[in-house]
Amino acid sequence: MTSARRPAGAPDEERRPAGAPEQVGEAAARPGDGALLPDGGKKAPTEAQGGSEDESAAAVDADLDALLADVRRERDEYLEIAQRARADFENYRKRAARDAQDAERRGKTALARELLPALDNLERALRAAGIDLEPKTIADQGGGERPSEEVSAHEALARGVALVYGELREALERAGVETYDPTGERFDPTQHEALSVRTGDESVAAGVVIETLEKGYRLDGQVLRAARVVVSE
Repeated sequence: MTSARRPAGAPDEERRPAGAPEQVGEAAARPGDGALLPDGGKKAPTEAQGGSEDESAAAVDADLDALLADVRRERDEYLEIAQRARADFENYRKRAARDAQDAERRGKTALARELLPALDNLERALRAAGIDLEPKTIADQGGGERPSEEVSAHEALARGVALVYGELREALERAGVETYDPTGERFDPTQHEALSVRTGDESVAAGVVIETLEKGYRLDGQVLRAARVVVSE
């Protein structure tokens, strides 16, 4: 069969390489959205790529915000625990100091009350010996250098007792124990113990202490032993 002849002047057909796919229209000539790539895959749309990156960034920000919120919550919890611990320690320190002061005061009170009867007996002995009970007088009578003149055994004993009495009173004063003599003051049942009532002079009003039989003692302002007195009627 004779092949059809091409018109005169018609261009020769473009020869395709062997195995090359046929191109159909302009879509086959330029890859576009959804076009096949040389490796057989499809090119992803540019807008879809930008959207996925934004979503990833938003997810990372959300995770960071949640992590930061957890860290702040833990910080607040630990800070509250530390503040409570500090407050508890301050309360414990104050309570321990107060308990120590109370224990020291109780110890002084117990010791002073045990010594007061002995102090009273020394006072009676010194009065019987005719020795003044004022601290300066006791120091002058019992202290200093040894007198040149000879003294009797009775006087030497009285001076020794005066020294012991003075030292005992000074020790109690250093511990906070003080004596008080309410003679001439109004009778106060919280400070005085009335042993008897006696008619006083006309110049003395009723209810006034006219004689102190035993001095009172205080420790830091609190009465250890009330003064034993005679009150006018």
